[in-house]
Amino acid sequence: MKEVKCECGHINPIGTVLCESCGNPIAAKEKNSSKLLDMRYDGSARRSQTYNKTIVDKVWNFFSSVKVGVWLIVITLLASSLGTIFPQERFIPPGASASTYYEEQYGSFGKLYYTLGFHDLYNSWWFLALVASIGISLVICSLDRVIPLYRALKNQGVIKKEGFMRRQRLFSETDKTLDQHTYEGIIRAMKQKRYRVREENGHILAEKGRFSRWGPYVNHIGLIIFLIGAMLRFVPGMYVDETLWVREGETAPIPGTDGQYFLKNNAFSIDRYETGNEKEVFENAIEKAGDGQVVKSYKTDAILYKREGEVVFGEKPKLKQVTEHDIKVNEPLKFDNFSLYQVDFKQNELDQMVFQLIRKDTEKSFGTVKINLLEPKSEYDLGSGYKVKVMSYLPDFYFDDDGTPSTKTRNPNNPAFVFEMISPEKPKGEKSFVAIQETVEGSDNNLYKMKFDRVETKNVTGLTVRKDLTLGVLIVGGIIFMIGVVQGMYWQHRRIWLSAKDGKVLVAGHTNKNWFGLKSDLGVLLNGSGIKQPVDQKELPDTTSISKSKGEGLDGGSQ
Repeated sequence: MKEVKCECGHINPIGTVLCESCGNPIAAKEKNSSKLLDMRYDGSARRSQTYNKTIVDKVWNFFSSVKVGVWLIVITLLASSLGTIFPQERFIPPGASASTYYEEQYGSFGKLYYTLGFHDLYNSWWFLALVASIGISLVICSLDRVIPLYRALKNQGVIKKEGFMRRQRLFSETDKTLDQHTYEGIIRAMKQKRYRVREENGHILAEKGRFSRWGPYVNHIGLIIFLIGAMLRFVPGMYVDETLWVREGETAPIPGTDGQYFLKNNAFSIDRYETGNEKEVFENAIEKAGDGQVVKSYKTDAILYKREGEVVFGEKPKLKQVTEHDIKVNEPLKFDNFSLYQVDFKQNELDQMVFQLIRKDTEKSFGTVKINLLEPKSEYDLGSGYKVKVMSYLPDFYFDDDGTPSTKTRNPNNPAFVFEMISPEKPKGEKSFVAIQETVEGSDNNLYKMKFDRVETKNVTGLTVRKDLTLGVLIVGGIIFMIGVVQGMYWQHRRIWLSAKDGKVLVAGHTNKNWFGLKSDLGVLLNGSGIKQPVDQKELPDTTSISKSKGEGLDGGSQ
């Protein structure tokens, strides 16, 4: 029951519509029809249209549907568009917490956006599942069609049933006995047109451009490889795209290197164009800028280090210098598949704040406290019984909707402190809230206060850390996809059948596209042979008129 034997002797898989060899209709609905043949996949058996019993069959049939594939693509595109409504988590300000940022910036809708996981959409499991489903659909759609099509084209015979030829879109019948000279002239003309000619007992099959039929499936292979490359970006170690901020004099671990590489920012500098010292084209740009601040280049004088030995938690790493490099725009520092690009900077960012412990009635200072705004200590001992404790530190201070002091980010953009001042007179301590240009005493009876003295600033360089081992896969997928586009767009699969017997000549033609080109070929091939040019039966008032006029059955026998 898994095979069907045609009367020509060829054995076809179950579900075959037209015999792979002779073209004789096998399906009952095709035997009793007089319409033009549906030549998609040459009537071969597709698994999705044959089996539908087991769970494997049902899954296969679901993903083999083109409609399902289109809907998966539409849903994925709609989901992708949702990810562009607000910035993704990786693009929010450095140090900001996603759990509070979206609600603070965009209100209730932002909170809902975060709760539903759209803030990190492209890393979510369900988005990856959608991409994977598109890949599965492409694979199953391709296999469901390309295997039977390959089998049908490989097994096609030269001798076709008369009913098969009559039901082709291009067909003609001529009452004529074809002499050997004309027969050989037609074959010669076909070969000059670069047709691959096969002949058998007065029958001819001329074919060219078969490779164009594989264009869509080459497209699918390219897309599948491209999707694999895109999904590989979520495999740890395959793709890194992070931002690294390093202050002058600071050594920081490089994201994505698992703590193996560190970068030290020796100095960050900006070179600007100067009036009178530049070429005319830059002079014009300087004048248009108004303030004369036209940047020529950004540069980070950096040193790359590599950790020696294993990573030990809590232990300061032992570093070995690898190289020293000036990182400029479009001149990255490259190492071990990583590239560090100069993309941003911050000048004069707060680095340290200096306070003095002052007695309020005498304005006498009892010591200086210098606080590192990135790593503040919890306690500063000034000696002689005087101490200052940092009870609370708000790097980016503001009052929230409830009037409670809070911080927007972890960056020291607007630092504020709650100090506890301990002195011999007040061993239990006095509290004071201090921010830039603002001091709030914990009590009017405080003997001491923290007086702001000065700030120290540093330049900060912003670097992009990039590693992409998937790029080669994406390029290969793109190239294969474009090959498939060209293959399927600029060539066509053309076939011509000619049958000369019993005092008549039948000619039929089929192509997957560009029917005008096939008609033009037939016009050249049959010119001067005395054989009628095939007509386009699709353009006739009744597409079965030629078959009916001769009173022929669908299998070519007399009625």
